[in-house]
Amino acid sequence: PHAGYIYSGPIAGSAYTHMAGGKDTVQRVVLLGPAHRVSLRGLAASSAQAFATPLGDVPVDQEALASVLDLPQVRVWDEAHAFEHGLEVHLPFLQRLYKQFSIVPLVVGQASAEDVAEVLDLLWGGPETAMVISSDLSHFHDYTTAQHLDQATAQAITNLDGGALQHDSACGRNAIRGLLQVAKERGLNGRLLDLRNSGDTSGSRSRVVGYGAFVFE
Repeated sequence: PHAGYIYSGPIAGSAYTHMAGGKDTVQRVVLLGPAHRVSLRGLAASSAQAFATPLGDVPVDQEALASVLDLPQVRVWDEAHAFEHGLEVHLPFLQRLYKQFSIVPLVVGQASAEDVAEVLDLLWGGPETAMVISSDLSHFHDYTTAQHLDQATAQAITNLDGGALQHDSACGRNAIRGLLQVAKERGLNGRLLDLRNSGDTSGSRSRVVGYGAFVFE
């Protein structure tokens, strides 16, 4: 998830705690999340050499990025990154987790599962590469409704059933669908680590946002 840390940080932490086993091997993180601020077709890369946080600069893997820029669905478009929070909130987690690493940051707009899967396949690599998909789940329902919706979404994700994800299932559904397609093709299993909403972590239960943490192995 990618909301404010007081809301979604504990759920994101559930995923990153699980990823700690790669702290000595992971050198590159492919980071995908939805476009919140602009209308975008395909996937947008950044021309930045690094992303900065209070913990320091995280370099962009220029070689890896170049390997996907030949795809018709990928282009450099800094406007998509300028005010986008969905990728950047993950960087401090990653900086605390991994010693030295670079990122391949991509904002996903209107893109098919096949479009995203093609990008992920090119960047997949081996144990030196981690994939992170940034997405919140249901938005602005009451607590009980959100629980039911998010449980259905979690079931679809762990079943690798991207077709079951609806418009209000997850803001990052296009990126998730691409990952689920690759996971199915590569024989991976999805597992739910944490499923909560802002009513559990901070704030009212009358209008909540859902968060989930999943791992694919």
